[in-house]
Amino acid sequence: MIKLRLLEKKDAPFMIEWMHDEEIQKCFIKDMLGISLEDAEHFCEENSCYDDNLNGNDRHFAIVDDADDEYLGTISLKEIDLDNRNCLFAISTRKKAHGTGAAFVAAGLILDKAFNEYGLNRVYLNVRADNARAFHFYEKCGFKFEGEFRNHLYVDGEYVSWKWYSVLAEEYNKSRFGI
Repeated sequence: MIKLRLLEKKDAPFMIEWMHDEEIQKCFIKDMLGISLEDAEHFCEENSCYDDNLNGNDRHFAIVDDADDEYLGTISLKEIDLDNRNCLFAISTRKKAHGTGAAFVAAGLILDKAFNEYGLNRVYLNVRADNARAFHFYEKCGFKFEGEFRNHLYVDGEYVSWKWYSVLAEEYNKSRFGI
């Protein structure tokens, strides 16, 4: 069974595994190949507890196997905007978790948290337009395509387009994810 928990320092070596995977990194804007184990440990420690102030902040959670508490990835609600009741969704998993359904379950858990615990109305994300695997996953999770920013970023000597997706609370609560 998959669950979400706060990040712990012990997760850092596993985070480095996906951060330093060149294939996975092709999907991100931020270059994480230079992040050290110490950087990852610091990130985990900073995000191992939260105060009650959600507005303007991020919430990062470890995706773990409940049987052995092994870290499989990180899932986040970022830039939480309580005035407009929305936030940015992000997820990254280790290759070990790919194809297992762990990310799908984690997405359902974090969306439930966003809509039913935090009271948000909209969760959105962006994804590289050439990352078909990712946007098919997001669509499976209930996100709806909103549009594309053509040639939005200049990455490694070429322009890259971004696709934008979102899911609304009313859609989520009517979907197969609704708990």
